[in-house]
Amino acid sequence: MSIDGGELRYRLGERQPKIALVLGSGLGGLVEAVEDPLRIPYVEIDGWPVSAVSGHGGELVCGLVGGVEVLVLSGRVHAYETGNAAAMRPALEAVKGLGIDRLVLTNAAGSLREEMGPGSVMLIEDHINFSGLNPLIGEPSDARFVGLTEAYDVEFRAALTASATDENLPLHRGTYMWFSGPSFETPAEIRMARLMGADAVGMSTVPEVILARFLGMRVAAASVVTNFAAGMTGAELSHAETKEMAPRGGEVLARILSRALPRMVA
Repeated sequence: MSIDGGELRYRLGERQPKIALVLGSGLGGLVEAVEDPLRIPYVEIDGWPVSAVSGHGGELVCGLVGGVEVLVLSGRVHAYETGNAAAMRPALEAVKGLGIDRLVLTNAAGSLREEMGPGSVMLIEDHINFSGLNPLIGEPSDARFVGLTEAYDVEFRAALTASATDENLPLHRGTYMWFSGPSFETPAEIRMARLMGADAVGMSTVPEVILARFLGMRVAAASVVTNFAAGMTGAELSHAETKEMAPRGGEVLARILSRALPRMVA
């Protein structure tokens, strides 16, 4: 299902966002960093995918972050909600239709590294798709053969790294592994993920990266660590923990983004 780009442009009025930001679980507080916000609930946009997952907002927020006009997608639909890895395609196509070709994705993730505990932020440098899903399955054109050698834009990563340094904030770097969810991983799966080179695990982001690259967008992504992965502490994992811990790392990420976004649209 497509989204009426004319309606969305009309709702935004004179605003012309240069970059889009997708917020993950428990990270809705990042919209507090948006100045002069214009809010459009997803349910008011015909065809916009709406998540039923607690901890996810359900609105577009357009305003200024670090002096840059940004379109914030507060909440995303996950593949595990319907089994459709391309659930966010209509939303990303609508964003691209507005002339936005730069995208920053965020998520809540589990850490596989002892030194990267809850509240940490990890810049995603690469990913491993362990879900067995792909949002381009069924795409009829040859455009489906998307190259992902440079899925995460080198210049955007440099901007985020420099901004963290300017703010004197730690920014880890690593590889994110996408599991389909919605159940959490087992300790054995986490041991496997570590052997395969993953630094963090989660249930989102990768399909949006693939879709964004398919649409010709430049991409950056960051994980906010909400917990150590299964088997690392002996404690059971829960979505409640994710929602509780995400805002702590979200504050750090908001400060980094406020500095990085101007560099990313320069």
